Amino acid sequence: MERRPDSRGKVRDIYDAGDNLLMVATDRLSAFDYILPDEIPYKGEVLNRISAFWFDKFSDIVPNHMVTIDASQFPEEFAEYRSYLSGRAMLVKKAQPIMIECIVRGYLTGSGKKTYDQDGTVCGIKLPAGLVEASKLSEPLFTPSTKAAIGDHDENISYERCVEIVGEDIASQIRDLSLKIYTAAADYAATRGIIIADTKFEFGLIDGKVTLIDECLTPDSSRFWPAAEYEEGKVQGSYDKQYVRDWLKANWDMTGDAPHLPADVIEGTAARYREAYELLTGTAFESMKEND
Repeated sequence: MERRPDSRGKVRDIYDAGDNLLMVATDRLSAFDYILPDEIPYKGEVLNRISAFWFDKFSDIVPNHMVTIDASQFPEEFAEYRSYLSGRAMLVKKAQPIMIECIVRGYLTGSGKKTYDQDGTVCGIKLPAGLVEASKLSEPLFTPSTKAAIGDHDENISYERCVEIVGEDIASQIRDLSLKIYTAAADYAATRGIIIADTKFEFGLIDGKVTLIDECLTPDSSRFWPAAEYEEGKVQGSYDKQYVRDWLKANWDMTGDAPHLPADVIEGTAARYREAYELLTGTAFESMKEND
């Protein structure tokens, strides 16, 4: 798309559209807070359509910012880009972002497993002894973090620090909503053969009301595990970018520019994203891009 975005995130380009914003999910991939040099085919469209699926599904739990993903209903100024935007763009209401990453963990893995091994805690929350990789937690944990600028790293914070940043009223709302959405999503995903190990939500204020924004329960913001292959005590296979994270950890020291990914890693990641979409929605993935 030739038009320059008004702002750019790690994987999304954002355009001002009057009372709304047009959020475009690119095929860029970020890992460990780095934007990787290679794109993942159809990734943006898959993520955008998964978010739309969840926004529709949970609109009775929490309001969200989605207006439409139908490119024919986008403002006329975007008409010439309709082929590219089809499927990968979402027209959303403008919101005042709440500057907290709302992370919910249902299983012990990733950075949570690392700190648990050190001192028995996850983000300062004491857990029972004897847990191992991929142990299911007795109840989901709300573990907020700061929302860092591109190039910086998010910082895990306590709930008390979250209250200091956004106030008790907002903090309690985003905590309770995060846990409620995660639980409902995990219950649904289980019927589709997917374990949602953890996820991240973002919220904003629209007309003073806490509203779900950004993306929702995608393979970029979540760990999706195949339920049929789940085995406590080992690193799980996944439908998300963990495949890329594992390759990077084995082949890069996290200094300098991120390396190019091998073709098989790119293709394997793309296939996992599409499979996640198909399992969750119950429909085969076909690109909405015109003339594709």
